[in-house]
Amino acid sequence: MSNSRPETVACISELINRARQAQKIAQGFSQQKVDELAAAITWEIVANQDLLEELAEFSFDECRLGDVPSKIAKVSVKCRGTFYDVKHAKTVGVVEEIPERGLVRIAKPVGVIGSLVPSTQSEMHPILQSIFAVKARDAIIFSPHPRGARTAMKTVDYIRAVMKKYDAPEDLFIAIENPSVEKTNELMKQCDLVIATGGQPMVKAAYSSGTPAYGVGAGNAIIVVDRTADLPDAAAKIKTSKIFDLSAGCSCDNSVVIDSSVYDEMMSEFKKVGAYLLNQSEKEQLKRAIWPNWPKDHVINRDIVASPVSNIAALAGLSVPEDACMILVEEQETGETTPFSGEKMCPVIAIYKSHGIDDAIRIINENHAYAGAGHSCGIYSNTRENVEKLSIETFTTRVVVNLPQAATNTGSWVSGMPYTSSLGCGTWGGNIASENITLKHYMNNTWVIREIPDHKPTDEELFSGFTPR
Repeated sequence: MSNSRPETVACISELINRARQAQKIAQGFSQQKVDELAAAITWEIVANQDLLEELAEFSFDECRLGDVPSKIAKVSVKCRGTFYDVKHAKTVGVVEEIPERGLVRIAKPVGVIGSLVPSTQSEMHPILQSIFAVKARDAIIFSPHPRGARTAMKTVDYIRAVMKKYDAPEDLFIAIENPSVEKTNELMKQCDLVIATGGQPMVKAAYSSGTPAYGVGAGNAIIVVDRTADLPDAAAKIKTSKIFDLSAGCSCDNSVVIDSSVYDEMMSEFKKVGAYLLNQSEKEQLKRAIWPNWPKDHVINRDIVASPVSNIAALAGLSVPEDACMILVEEQETGETTPFSGEKMCPVIAIYKSHGIDDAIRIINENHAYAGAGHSCGIYSNTRENVEKLSIETFTTRVVVNLPQAATNTGSWVSGMPYTSSLGCGTWGGNIASENITLKHYMNNTWVIREIPDHKPTDEELFSGFTPR
């Protein structure tokens, strides 16, 4: 039984019916047709520089998050990469045969997807997900965050225009006008699959909706710089990651854990790339500006999110150099004893001093127990053993090595990680998936099972290598 008002139920039901009618048509598309549509979305929107600039500027004007050049680069790279990942994927009919096991896999759509669009990705998220969905022959109803509703609507209108131009139903992609929590909750109840990318309350609501759901965990990327790291390279790459779109993404570097043997030298490298270190009293001023109600709650001031250093400094009453691009605060405490240990979503980095890789792992795990469990960490190191130890002993689904964190987690041309805008964080982050949410998550599978020669082993074969006690 729905708890929504009748008018809300009727509104969402009408959108669902439109999407279902469109999806029934798409279900009959050939592989050639869905390949064409995925290419068309990428070509007509992503490869159109004028349109990209218009979308980026529109998003910035509405949301006031990040910066225009980053948004242009983000959509251009991530959506191209997404299309590259799926271009040759089979998604219609028989897509895999395993003759030695007598198995055949047939791909089928999941139906109508309800997608929650975060305000930080209002322009990219719908395009990227549409590439996945059209390849899988799904329909999507997007429920944007109110702060980015007009941007999401404008983006989806462009996608709908592409569908019309290439003789496909426009209602494969619909955005909710005047979104609300009530409409989003109702959408999650009526659709066939939920992909929840956004704040944790909404992700939890997705898992409680009664509909199958892929949720994502909270970000809080923590980066290790060990004694063997290339320090100038690390400082430059951390800056690249941290200031991209002014830390709007969940993968940006929130804390850096520096080995004590190279701590002073690394801090000097940070200064060279435009980072400004606060003293203790300035740190307290900044804490009050980012978390106005601390310790009563840990809610971040929305005016801080994805905001430039100059604005953050003004809000905190700080005087920082005009050319400062990042703010650093030294921290010793971990976990919930300090809000700086968690996600900050702005160009502020907490700096920790560690005494060896075991101490760095302790800091990461204590901080992730408070915020960001399962999401990601990174390491700058030329010691293979440290990379392996960090990867084994932290509770994260992604460990980025000697690369900018934010540019790698969601896919890049210099790593093999698949492109996405939704990062599953495993059971550590309260998610069912511990990988990037990609094309395979947009499809159902039917398995055809045929008889093969009996391959039952003898007990001698089955238990070879095992010695009973």
